[in-house]
Amino acid sequence: MEKDAKTASPINNLAKKRWSPRAFLDKTVEPEKLVSLFEAARWSASGGNEQPWRFIVGIRPDETWQKIFKTLDEGNQAWNQTMPVLIMAIGNKISSWDGNISPVYQYDTGQSVAHLSIEAMNQGLHVHQMGGFSAEKACELFDIPETFHPIAVISVGYIGDPDILPEKLKQRELLERKRKDLKEIIFSGKFGNASPIIE
Repeated sequence: MEKDAKTASPINNLAKKRWSPRAFLDKTVEPEKLVSLFEAARWSASGGNEQPWRFIVGIRPDETWQKIFKTLDEGNQAWNQTMPVLIMAIGNKISSWDGNISPVYQYDTGQSVAHLSIEAMNQGLHVHQMGGFSAEKACELFDIPETFHPIAVISVGYIGDPDILPEKLKQRELLERKRKDLKEIIFSGKFGNASPIIE
């Protein structure tokens, strides 16, 4: 199933095809493909080159996968039961430059996951990023130090048939992808004034 973005301007094909399905095949993801995802994340930009991102990866049915699954809220558990790979993205809160909380550690970690997501498309995979999980439970189950913060859980696998989903989720899966108009997000002069670069 493909849901190419209907873009206002030309963009690269991987970004155009990237979306977040919930229907995945119950199929093993090759370890070398997973390593490529993390290699792409590793080369993401970060403030002061601090590279605050860390990842915990679970391969179903190993213990790590089970623990990540336990952190998910009920709604996300419903469609992740046969997910082949679950990844937890964690950010280092403390800057090595001054020992204070970094104002950009979450931004940088998210940016590394964006790189991971595009590489997933390059590898013939899809990802679905989730905020619906318990960071507190994650810290407890994985003994995560206080200086680190769980930010997201990421499902990884091969796209499947929406018919496997509960009806409500199936309908969401089939919806057309939409985004705000560029005039709503690109400003000039002051906040809210559409930039003249947008026709």
